[in-house]
Amino acid sequence: MATDDGSNPALAPDSDAPAGEGLALAQFAAGCFWSVELVYQRLPGVARTEVGYSQGRLHAPTYTDVCGGRTGHAEVVRVHYRPDECPYDLLLDVFWAKHNPTQLNRQGNDVGTQYRSGIYYYTPEQERMARESMAAKQKEWKETLVTEILPARRFYPAEEYHQQYLEKGGQSAKKNCSDPIRCYG
Repeated sequence: MATDDGSNPALAPDSDAPAGEGLALAQFAAGCFWSVELVYQRLPGVARTEVGYSQGRLHAPTYTDVCGGRTGHAEVVRVHYRPDECPYDLLLDVFWAKHNPTQLNRQGNDVGTQYRSGIYYYTPEQERMARESMAAKQKEWKETLVTEILPARRFYPAEEYHQQYLEKGGQSAKKNCSDPIRCYG
């Protein structure tokens, strides 16, 4: 768990490199990571997606740990994208459209802090864009947005069976696919 001396690796910035040259990273939390991942997989310019855990205190958490509600982690999708083909503002638009950012620690039937709404930035430019987009989105909602905007902390990949879960279950991850996303599990 967290220590006061800053030695907790879970609290360190995510220092992983993108999966290829010319790619950038982004992290989003918007409820269950399965459907969030599939919507990003379908975007042209997204080279890779990973589901996992971030923003918590426990080093190397498991799904069971995170679902226990005491690690502080969110279920996140880490997106490896080509900014020239898929600008960050498009990733933000998809984020806002994918979930209800006024629901605190839940999305639909999924309840718990791991299902919170969050944008986790890697650069000052991502932070600026995230804050501007949230201010603009707040004008569209009567309720207060509860999305947190924080620096991206260390990313822990979820167990292999969670990766591309809905695609493995038969849903299309083809670019520009507009088939409805069905979340199950």
